[in-house]
Amino acid sequence: MTFTQLHYVITIAETKSMNRAAELLYVSQPSLTSAVKELEKELGISLFYRSGRGVTLTNDGAEFLLHAKQIYGQYENVLEKYTEGGNYKKKFGVSTQHYSFAVKAFVEMVKEFDMSRYEFALRETKTAEVIQDVSTLKSEIGVLYLSEFNRKPMEKFLKNANLEFHHLIDCQAFVYLWKEHPLAWQEAISFEQLKPFPCLSFEQGDNSTLYMAEEILSTNEYPQMIKVNDRATMLNLMVGLNGYTLCSGIICEELNGERFRAVPFLADEQNPNSTMEIGYVTRKNMLLSQMGECYIKALKKSLLTVPPPAAPS
Repeated sequence: MTFTQLHYVITIAETKSMNRAAELLYVSQPSLTSAVKELEKELGISLFYRSGRGVTLTNDGAEFLLHAKQIYGQYENVLEKYTEGGNYKKKFGVSTQHYSFAVKAFVEMVKEFDMSRYEFALRETKTAEVIQDVSTLKSEIGVLYLSEFNRKPMEKFLKNANLEFHHLIDCQAFVYLWKEHPLAWQEAISFEQLKPFPCLSFEQGDNSTLYMAEEILSTNEYPQMIKVNDRATMLNLMVGLNGYTLCSGIICEELNGERFRAVPFLADEQNPNSTMEIGYVTRKNMLLSQMGECYIKALKKSLLTVPPPAAPS
């Protein structure tokens, strides 16, 4: 087995076409087909189903692809760190829950590299997809949180996906709303005060559980609830409907704008506060790429430089 064969398999799986893969790899199709057949013979498995419409992975092929991506990704990381030149575009992706500080860190990281030589991806997405993206190496890093409520099941999900969690920061729940909201300038806001207003929550899909919720205190009973699937829509509904969400309080005004603020959540006996442990996940024993190391550095810097929620006036 060679790194060239691994590269071939990965490219074929991505393009779903022997012809297209051969074009991208600058090899003849017979040479590509021969290399794959030699690898299949060595492994004792079939990697692809071949048909007139293209190629698809077999079950064995899908399992092998995951290992191939990890091995070849580590190989590329070593090449990038210790050699100069090269004409391939290195891929780097981050999958994250909807955090403006994660976006800010991504912006700062990308500025450090020549974008003509790299292919970057930032995916603000559902919690389950963050885990899946990093598990399958679609993204190198994922950003999410743990809490007292979701810790045990989330740690199980991460373990099953062969991921490890790295702590970044602990924070308490804040109410996030626009500055013209009737409660915006309270020193703290209780659950009782929030009842007349719609709670905004990021949609997690029909098959998800409460443990996947992005919002802390997700087990509370909210009289009014609206699900959204992107950060811009949530901000618009805060303005249009006096909606709110419960978050970490770590807000990047540079990206979200100055029309919003975070107010401490006032806990009571029926609605206690909870600590959010925000962190990032990676594949176990995975060597971070140069971009990955730069992103984590930017992420930590972003969390250090985010100003605290404004005090009431």
